[in-house]
Amino acid sequence: MPHARNRNPSPIPEVTWDTGLKEMNETWKGAIACLGVAVFFVMTIGIIYWQVVDQPNKNWILRGTFSGLIWERRTQSLVIQTLTEDKTYVEIDVGNVGNPDIEVPFVRNLCWLNKTEFCYTWDSVAEVKISLEVNEETECYSMSWVPVHCHVELKDCFSMTNVSWYGGASVRGQTWPVNDQNATMQPFIVSDLKDNPTGFGSVLERYFLGSSGVAVLVSPDIPLQLGVDSRQQFCLQSLPSMERLPLQYTVCVAYNVKAAHQEAMQQLSRHSRELPNMKALWLPFWKLLTNVDSGQKVERELRIFSNRLRRHQLGEGVISLNEHSTALLSDMDHDYLNTRKKGMSKRLTRDLPLVKLLNISITLSPFLGVDTTQFHTSLMDGTQAFWLSLPSAPQGQLIPVMSHWRGKFCVKLNITNPGAVSWFLDRVGSLQAHLGMEYITLEGGEGNLFEEQALRPPQALGGDKYISLLADLATRTGESTIMTAGTRSSHKPLFVKMTRLQSDWSSMGLKGIIPSLLHHTLLGYNFLIPDAVGGSLSGELVTDEELFIRWLEITAFLPVISFHTPPWICGEDRVLNITRTYIAKHQRIVVPLIERYAEEWRMTGNPIYRPMWWLSPSDPMTFTIDDQFLIGDEVLVAPVVEKGSVERDIYLPDGGFQWQDSQNAQVFDGGTFLQDYPVPLEEVAVFLRRS
Repeated sequence: MPHARNRNPSPIPEVTWDTGLKEMNETWKGAIACLGVAVFFVMTIGIIYWQVVDQPNKNWILRGTFSGLIWERRTQSLVIQTLTEDKTYVEIDVGNVGNPDIEVPFVRNLCWLNKTEFCYTWDSVAEVKISLEVNEETECYSMSWVPVHCHVELKDCFSMTNVSWYGGASVRGQTWPVNDQNATMQPFIVSDLKDNPTGFGSVLERYFLGSSGVAVLVSPDIPLQLGVDSRQQFCLQSLPSMERLPLQYTVCVAYNVKAAHQEAMQQLSRHSRELPNMKALWLPFWKLLTNVDSGQKVERELRIFSNRLRRHQLGEGVISLNEHSTALLSDMDHDYLNTRKKGMSKRLTRDLPLVKLLNISITLSPFLGVDTTQFHTSLMDGTQAFWLSLPSAPQGQLIPVMSHWRGKFCVKLNITNPGAVSWFLDRVGSLQAHLGMEYITLEGGEGNLFEEQALRPPQALGGDKYISLLADLATRTGESTIMTAGTRSSHKPLFVKMTRLQSDWSSMGLKGIIPSLLHHTLLGYNFLIPDAVGGSLSGELVTDEELFIRWLEITAFLPVISFHTPPWICGEDRVLNITRTYIAKHQRIVVPLIERYAEEWRMTGNPIYRPMWWLSPSDPMTFTIDDQFLIGDEVLVAPVVEKGSVERDIYLPDGGFQWQDSQNAQVFDGGTFLQDYPVPLEEVAVFLRRS
């Protein structure tokens, strides 16, 4: 502290050191305070500048050996790129989580001790965990979003910019790729496209493939919604609930689209793949068009139709009966059994010998009319649990859930009840014994009966589980069963019917065949039965001769040829002759090819029918070709799909080989674009690969 001094007797006021020091300290204190404020202000400006201006727009979150995951701060997107940043595999917009107006740095990794994981809590709304798995040829990023609160919708959108996307679900007016499709946000489950034309139908898998070499596989066990904005993005969205349902998916990247698909197939189906009855490939299927009211009349119509097939020299085939005709024959069989039980003379009974001699296909469904004896019997004998039901109270009696099927009030088979399954299989066995049929079409598995009526389904029947269980049941009826829809069942020995098409040249008609073919086989459903020649959606007979011929030319190269309109009705002798020619070509050329590549599919999962990019996976020209297809690696088919055309453009993919026209033996190099190549009405452009 300051030392004491003698007092000065002078009248001049004395100024002590303490006073001066005190005044000086006050001055310095003010200066220091001002300096502190200035430094704080400069630091604040610096931090704001770093946050807004100087901070990089993207931050690397995870790095693999050839790819990495980046956070794009300004667009609030997760981006997977090559480490050299010269290629973008996919851009995922996650800004829909939380408040999109709040910019999130997204750089604080809570799992920083593990270099293959990233964890973060997003805006106190959702927790995200991303795990990286590095394989020899692919790198996979597993994404898991979990809501922090109840009733939170999680939504991630995948950009279509510079990426052609494939897979997902069948739709009306199928396109290849799916970029041109539009679909409002809705549950991602199989529905009947005839009843719900804007829904998803026929075959569906939680798998999407991008031309950049990216595959997206969504968890199969969580409820999911999907929406598609044409040429912009497709979005995955969880369902808000008290259970805080997560949004989980895996994104795998590879060097090209083919490699990405082959890796995805190994993850998508870990079951051993089985072949259906390959004999069906050799036989055309003929729809029996009849509207009669008794089994005897159905039998008569079968005899007449069979005689016509023989008279027109159309060879052996399968005559398909709809559910109504099947029921009439079944009732006829039921009447026969009753008469035998009553001791009626054997001479007066019939065992449907003509039907047994014919090769027929019957149609069944899991529905039963509420006006039938079987249903009323089930209510009386306590087997109402055979039908999808809900309890009237927590411990109350089961009440079957009503539905509509083919214009009637019905109940639907409870496929989780072993007794109900046994009852259905006994019914099939009885029909097989007395009708002798080999082929069965199972309809009506689409949709979710509970969710359609805003009812909470049992846990075992949520989402698409009914159609999966129906496929399990179908395999127990033999290897010649045909399903009208499929999901998670591509490995089973079943045939799948394509969605029915309009009888015209549009994308909902003829132009939709090849996109649907490529869609089915990409998802693993190679053994498909296309819609009948000329289209069958309207139920009317086809009268456009050119449409019938061009449609026939396409289906002749598919696994099975099916007819709704007989060729002798559509046109004159020329149509009949062309039909005979293409049935013979299918049996002589196409079926042996399918049988050879079916074995490759069984061993590797590679599709039998392949898109153009399969042979040239880095060629952007091949990504959007939707009117050509490959059978294996050796046959390229390019049919005409435009009304009145007798020429078309053809692109021959490059892979270090040549292509030879099967008609004129002319040879072209791979990568050649053939403009206005002649394809007369009665021909299909077919090229054979040459090494």
